Amino acid sequence: MTTTYPDPTLWLTIVVIGVLTFGIRVSFIALFGRLDEVPPRVDTLLRYVPAAVLAGLVFPKFVALGGGGPEIDKLLAGAAAVLVAWRTENVLATLGAGMGTLWVLRFLIL
Repeated sequence: MTTTYPDPTLWLTIVVIGVLTFGIRVSFIALFGRLDEVPPRVDTLLRYVPAAVLAGLVFPKFVALGGGGPEIDKLLAGAAAVLVAWRTENVLATLGAGMGTLWVLRFLIL
């Protein structure tokens, strides 16, 4: 992918984003370094961050309507993964069910 921005602008953008990202991470380390203990409410909320981030990354792919509507193979694979995750609470089984369903639908059925 090409861009029309000059090289100094691109490098400045990369450096600024890097500094901001570093600053955000260091601020949390400094904040929790000053506290003797993480408050229980914050600890409870932090447990949901990975699932929320993963859902935020994955869910738009299932509901993206684009030009042709949602793809049925992805919806069925997602449903299979959700069902296995709900029943087993096993990450590897969930990944295997979702990817297995997607591969079967894509390469053998559809």
